[in-house]
Amino acid sequence: MEPFAHPISLEATDVGCDRVGDPVVRGVSFKLRPGNAIQLFGPNGAGKSSLLSMFAGLIESAEGDIEWHLENETSLKPFDGSVFFLGHETSLKLALTAEENLKFWAAMYGVRKSLREARIRTALAVVGASEFSGVRTMRLSAGQRRRVDLARAVIADPPVWLMDEPAAAIDTDEVTVISQMIGGHMKRGGIAIVATHDDLGSYFHRLELGR
Repeated sequence: MEPFAHPISLEATDVGCDRVGDPVVRGVSFKLRPGNAIQLFGPNGAGKSSLLSMFAGLIESAEGDIEWHLENETSLKPFDGSVFFLGHETSLKLALTAEENLKFWAAMYGVRKSLREARIRTALAVVGASEFSGVRTMRLSAGQRRRVDLARAVIADPPVWLMDEPAAAIDTDEVTVISQMIGGHMKRGGIAIVATHDDLGSYFHRLELGR
């Protein structure tokens, strides 16, 4: 796939977020330029999911500054359509096949009809899910469902990926699929923040929480 025509940068300065009014994370600072990624590490409850929700614009920051940069524009919130957010819960309808689910999401993401089939085939291949594309989601394992969920990132194709435990339920020897997928995104000038206990590779900046 081609490099992003309009890559995005993110700068966080001493940001913090709360959970139900109680402080969870404080003093987080970093800069992400096109082609950079951060891997969030920390014990359960350290605030990894809260941080991701904050950068996605789903919750307000409690303190500090967040700046998104797109060419000559600066915004305190993500630019429209610029972010793919992967949470803990599946976004798939169990009665539909993997491919049918992705057709639904391709339409939701505004992918042109003429491009949808090719985009879905590419996405399934990237996450290693082509062989069970026609299987109803209810018959897939938790790891297989996670792969189909991840395929949505390729279909949506935004420059920013925010992912919460993308390798959940996926076999340890297959985590390289996730690492290669995010690595390919970075090579195109994308950025990513990923919360996971798995080692995704040395090209990720490591940010420890809860210490």
